[in-house]
Amino acid sequence: MNLDKMILIHLHIRCLCTLLFCTAFGAVLSSNAETKVNPPQDFEIVDPGYLGYLYLLWQPPLFVNNFKDCTVEYELKYRNIDSASWKTIITKNLHYKDGFDLNKGIEAKILTFLPEQCTNGSKVKSSWSEATYWASTKGHVNTKIQDMECVYNNWQHLLCFWEPGIGAQFDSIYNLFYWYEGLDHAVQCPNYIKAGRKNIGCRFPHLESSDYKDFYICVNGTSQFKSIRSSYFIFQLQNIVKPLPADHLSLTVKDSEDIFLRWNVPRGPIPPKCFIYEIEFIEDDSTRFQTTTLENEMYVTKSLNESQKLCFSVRSKVNIYCAEDGIWSEWSEEHCWRGDILKETVILFLLPPIFVLLFVLPALCLLLSKQKALQKLTFCAKEQEHC
Repeated sequence: MNLDKMILIHLHIRCLCTLLFCTAFGAVLSSNAETKVNPPQDFEIVDPGYLGYLYLLWQPPLFVNNFKDCTVEYELKYRNIDSASWKTIITKNLHYKDGFDLNKGIEAKILTFLPEQCTNGSKVKSSWSEATYWASTKGHVNTKIQDMECVYNNWQHLLCFWEPGIGAQFDSIYNLFYWYEGLDHAVQCPNYIKAGRKNIGCRFPHLESSDYKDFYICVNGTSQFKSIRSSYFIFQLQNIVKPLPADHLSLTVKDSEDIFLRWNVPRGPIPPKCFIYEIEFIEDDSTRFQTTTLENEMYVTKSLNESQKLCFSVRSKVNIYCAEDGIWSEWSEEHCWRGDILKETVILFLLPPIFVLLFVLPALCLLLSKQKALQKLTFCAKEQEHC
């Protein structure tokens, strides 16, 4: 009898343990299953008219008040449609701004997620909310301008040039608009470069506080016969700077082998520390090499001791410490040294004394001899009169 009671008690304990375990595990599952969050509402991509600088906007998810003690965060992904990778942003805000290439479509998606401290150690994410945006595709693609090229001359004067689209009509007129952060609205080119009556480029005015910012350009157009497709461009001005050529080059030969080259930093607002130089060195019109330096001077060694002619020229561009890229300046005027310059100098200095010795001294001697002869004749004539 006692044995039966013990078995019964043991069974009751096992059942109780099983019940407690299942209750606890079910509570965990129930807790995780009940912790859900909705995606953001009213997600959209808005174009404020800044030629590619777009706003991504959304509203908090439904029932967000259920998580008053938690900070709701959002995971935003976006890209141009043909891009291989997404940009990912984690934010607590209800908006985000960035630049896009409007020649292509844009797609973006966003979800809500709750951090670990709000969900007993596991992140809870909503489903995605998605949005797309396309700029106007009005007009055939072959009406767009082609071969767009922009140069920021000496970090002061921006010029852009283009060619008409191959499918553009004879009456097509192109117009350029630009914007960068700091301007209230997109601005039209105030000074077009023309070929006949056609706009083929733009001379920009002084661009205040425009460096190290995305610079947006749109070139659209009008025609009575065919719509013209807009073209969009994004770049940063410091990456298209073309400096002036260096000047006042000098070349000094030391110890018959070492050559010291020096030149002035190009004129203009570009800081000296922002230059890289490329030097082309020519020896006796045959041996030629190129090298680069960050300084406006350098030493090189002659490859031939008997070299009689050395020439070099320099060009420059903005280096990697001030820009991601740049445009090489034109080559400076060539500066040369000739090995027989010493002989020429000696001849130049000796020629006057030689001229004096060969021509002036004999003439003086002849003049003095004639003067003495004249004095002697005069003396003799006076003596005869006295007699």
